[in-house]
Amino acid sequence: MKLTSALLGLTVSLPLFAGCSALDSDASGSRPHVVTGIYPYAYVAARIAGDHATITNLTTPGVEPHDLELTPRQVADISEADVVVYESGFQPSVDSAVDQSAAGATLDVTDVVPLKDTSAPTEQDDLSGDPHIWQDPTLLIPIVEAVTSDISEADPAHEDDYRSNAAGLVSDLKDLDRDFANGLADCERTTFVTSHAAFGYLASRYDLEMIPIAGLSPEVEPSPQHLAEMADYIETDGITTVFSETLGTKAYADTLARDLGVQSAVLDPVEGLADDDSDDDYLSLMRENLAALQQANGCS
Repeated sequence: MKLTSALLGLTVSLPLFAGCSALDSDASGSRPHVVTGIYPYAYVAARIAGDHATITNLTTPGVEPHDLELTPRQVADISEADVVVYESGFQPSVDSAVDQSAAGATLDVTDVVPLKDTSAPTEQDDLSGDPHIWQDPTLLIPIVEAVTSDISEADPAHEDDYRSNAAGLVSDLKDLDRDFANGLADCERTTFVTSHAAFGYLASRYDLEMIPIAGLSPEVEPSPQHLAEMADYIETDGITTVFSETLGTKAYADTLARDLGVQSAVLDPVEGLADDDSDDDYLSLMRENLAALQQANGCS
């Protein structure tokens, strides 16, 4: 479903992160202005920038980012930005605005981390690879390095601070990776069922198997045949939990769980925050995912 709102034209705020500032609304001052397409890259940019740059995330809290439509104000933000961080192929309206309007530096994260080829058996969509790179924390590390370089080039006076902040973020990402590896090392099951195929990188990194109800695009409805196959798989393989997500539809996952008498729980793709008032950030949401997977798969 296409989502357009006047609120999308605003520079938005993310929660405060340890050692850095929140996103704020002063996009017209002397500080460099960094615009990002989706939350994970806004988080990265904000952690690196600290108090020295303004970060605008085009996808505001509560908005499903796949089919974001830009307002004129957001197109102007892209045009005026010192740095734009986006993921080509994920948000076509952002791709178009970057191609037509961006005057500053542009960083397409797929030039840093090529997308993994995926075969999504439940749908026919136009995504050529899995866009959810951030579900493997180690894949964010080269993106952190690239964003740091671009912000430093836009504001060389604060390069030392940017690189120090980036080092702290890289350390946090390595800690998160270690927590996942240790937390999922000894489990009764290694398979999980989720509402859409947003967790392929996570599954690959930690030797799990993801069974999605829908493919890479959550708005594409699964066929009745696929839903029947999913129900048979859940019953046959002893799956205890069907995962839905915060921003996408929960209908199919919750119906399967209810009809089969298994648990329903949330596994967050971390494409965006649920609301402005959330105290969560990328690290806390990923750790909530880890706890959910441990609970569902009987990990010790």
